[in-house]
Amino acid sequence: MSRYIAAIDQGTTSSRCIVFDKDGTIAASAQKEHRQIYPRPGWVEHDAEEIWANTETVIAGALAKLDLKPGDLAAVGVTNQRETTVIWRKADGKPIHNAIVWQDARTATMVAKLAEEGGQDRFRAKTGLPLATYFSGPKIAWILDHVDGARAAAEAGDLLFGTMETWVIWKLTHDGEGGRHVTDVTNASRTLLMDLKTLDWDDELLAAIGVPRALLPEIRPSSEVYGEATGVLAGVKVAGALGDQQAALFGQTCFEPGEAKCTYGTGGFMLLNTGEAAVQSKSGLLTTVGYQCGGCKPVYALEGSIAVAGSLVQWFRDNVGLIDSAPDIESLAASVEDTGGCYFVPAFSGLFAPYWRSDARGVIAGLTAYVTKAHLARAVLEATCWQVREVVEAMDADSGVKLSTLKVDGGMTANDLLMQIQADVLGCPVVRPKVIETTALGAAYAAGLAVGFWPDQATLKANWREDADWSAQLAADERERRYGKWKKAVQRTLDWVDEED
Repeated sequence: MSRYIAAIDQGTTSSRCIVFDKDGTIAASAQKEHRQIYPRPGWVEHDAEEIWANTETVIAGALAKLDLKPGDLAAVGVTNQRETTVIWRKADGKPIHNAIVWQDARTATMVAKLAEEGGQDRFRAKTGLPLATYFSGPKIAWILDHVDGARAAAEAGDLLFGTMETWVIWKLTHDGEGGRHVTDVTNASRTLLMDLKTLDWDDELLAAIGVPRALLPEIRPSSEVYGEATGVLAGVKVAGALGDQQAALFGQTCFEPGEAKCTYGTGGFMLLNTGEAAVQSKSGLLTTVGYQCGGCKPVYALEGSIAVAGSLVQWFRDNVGLIDSAPDIESLAASVEDTGGCYFVPAFSGLFAPYWRSDARGVIAGLTAYVTKAHLARAVLEATCWQVREVVEAMDADSGVKLSTLKVDGGMTANDLLMQIQADVLGCPVVRPKVIETTALGAAYAAGLAVGFWPDQATLKANWREDADWSAQLAADERERRYGKWKKAVQRTLDWVDEED
């Protein structure tokens, strides 16, 4: 009998394979980073073929650590950086352009033109989303309009589109003639092309954005057997797929309406389970599909998306060289008591929730001669925490329920100082689970449920265990004073990008 479930976590900066046991504990893992390609300011690309090669490497690496064969796995699930868009030729599987990453802002002009009729919320009633550069639909149209012959080839059915889980599943199940061309409802709900109620591609949206239906994948539930793998996982059932943040919601076992989590990775993402109701936000949040198991009704969520969180630490390390490694930022930031009055708003490609302003660009405000690199390091950490506070306030307004505890996960939560600052900024407890890699865990859970490795959601709930918690130590009046300064700093980022830019 198979003792393990594998998850492929295809993220923004790296690809991982993690093997989990019945208790939801990590048994083995392997990880490999891929290049970040910046052709122009505000543009971000990935090489999809490099990502697939890395995926094969980490699968083999994780299996080798336990001396496992494919037959030792009951199934494999896939989770992915959402909205990142790749288009490839059906005949030979070759991408026609680098993948355009979710952070990329090149579609700003197209998005602005779409908003001329009906405003930024033109498609919100159908999609739950504002018009923004974040989402996949305009990225598809951009590739089709900028690669010679691409639009005609797409209309003829010769090209395939996918977000990264679609690409990985197609490659995993490729039998020499082709692979399974599917996406799950959570990823489809991030394209601006799917109707939240019908869970199908919508002709009005396709026509408005300029995307031929012929290149789109089939939309399937998040927990279901899609096919069997070939190659390094030959014979293993590919049985689950969720966008990374919905996977984290699933991995945190937020199965009841009102339960929420926040993931701290490249970006920051808070999701609140709203049950079978798709709640339309009035506070700058997204309405999205949380997950769908087999033939069950979909579960919806409200989401607050922050574009830059962990990637700001990476920028602090790689672009300006003020630390040697990402973990170094904790000790550097802890060497001072505060930021020295400076605030860092990392609007590198605009601001996401709750502003949705593609014209914003990053600022460091409040600089004086007193500020050192330690103060800047602390401002880098605080930037994530203040952004999360803005999302929490929007979520409180939309849901009518004040957050009492924040469940957290993702790589950044290993930074204890960051978690303490987050509790101080929110004024409520922050709780970290034993397994912080809940994105991969959620994909594993979805795959495991589909093949009966776990019998039900109650079993998954029983696996959740607390690792650490933090309570607010900052005085309420000081918290509000600093928050006011943050809001002033945000205002300084707006209206930076001009039409000619």
